Amino acid sequence: MMKAIEVRKFGAPEVMELVEKPALLPGPDEVVVQVAAIGVNPVETYIRAGTYPMLPELPYTPGGNVAGTIASCGPEVTRWQKGDRVYSVATVSGGYAEMALCKADQVFRLPANISFAQGAAIGVPAATAWRALFIRGRGKVGERLLIHGASGSVGQAAVQLARDAGMSVYGTAGSDRGCSLVEKLGAQAVSHNQPGYEDKLLEASSGAGFDLILEMLANKNLEKDLHLLARRGRVVIIGSRGRIEIDPRLTMGKETEIRGLAVFNATPEETNQTHSALASAMERGVLVPGISREMALAEAPMAHQLVMNDGNCGKIVLLP
Repeated sequence: MMKAIEVRKFGAPEVMELVEKPALLPGPDEVVVQVAAIGVNPVETYIRAGTYPMLPELPYTPGGNVAGTIASCGPEVTRWQKGDRVYSVATVSGGYAEMALCKADQVFRLPANISFAQGAAIGVPAATAWRALFIRGRGKVGERLLIHGASGSVGQAAVQLARDAGMSVYGTAGSDRGCSLVEKLGAQAVSHNQPGYEDKLLEASSGAGFDLILEMLANKNLEKDLHLLARRGRVVIIGSRGRIEIDPRLTMGKETEIRGLAVFNATPEETNQTHSALASAMERGVLVPGISREMALAEAPMAHQLVMNDGNCGKIVLLP
C-alpha cells in the first residue's frame, strides 16, 4: 500500500484527502517512481476547484511534477533502470503520493548536484521558463528582458537561464525580500507595488523599452507591458487570473506581439530540446531552483492556499 492525496469532488482545498491506495505496477512502457518530493503548481488548484477547461475523471490524485528514484520498469523500457534519479513533467497516476506511475518519456534524468526538492521544481516551472524565453519568446543574446513576477519559481528559473544566454535581465517583485532575491540572481529589480514603477523600468532601459517581457499576471499587467515594449517587442503570457481590457492600437505603432504559452502544447521535439538544455544548465550550476517551503503530503490543502499567495519566492514542495 501507499499513501496518496485523493480528490473525490471538485471544490475547496479541503476536498483533498490523504488515503491509502494499492501500490503501483508499471505497464509495458511505464515506470514507477518512488517519490521523494512533489512540486505544487497553481494550475493544480484550478483543476481541483473544477474551473480548469480540461478536468480529470473523479476520483483522481493531483499533481504531475515529482522527483525521486525509479522503483520499477515495464518490460519495454530500456532507457531507465531501478535506482535512477529522475524528475517528471507529467504522471499517469498523479503526483501527490508516495509513488507515481509515469510513461517512460515523462521522466528525465536529475543531475546529482540537484536535490530532489529542487528537482520537483523543474518539470513545469523551469520548462515553462525555457519555453517562454527561447521557443515562444525567441530571446536572443543582447536583448533586454523584463520578467514581470521574477521572484517566483518560473521567474527565478527565467532569470538564471536568460543571464546564461547573454540577455540583459530586469525583474519585478512584490516585496523587498523578493526584489533582494531577484538582484542576488543577477537581475535589476523593481517593486511592482511602488507607484510609477513603470517609469523606473523605462529609465533602467534608457527609455528604449524591452525586447521581451515574460508576464505572470496578464489580467493586471498586460496593458502596462504593451507600453513597456520596445519596437517589435514580444510579451509572452505565462499566467493570468481573469479578464483585462486593452487598446489593440498599442500593438500597432511599434508592431509588438502578444503570445500565449501553455507548456503542455510542446511537441516531443520541443520537450526533448527543453529538457536537454535544462540538464546542461543544472549540471553547469546555472539553473538552481529556489525552494520556498517544504510541507508534509498531508498538508496539501494548506499548500494549495499558499501557492496562490504573493511572495512565495520559490517552489512549494510536498514531501511524502
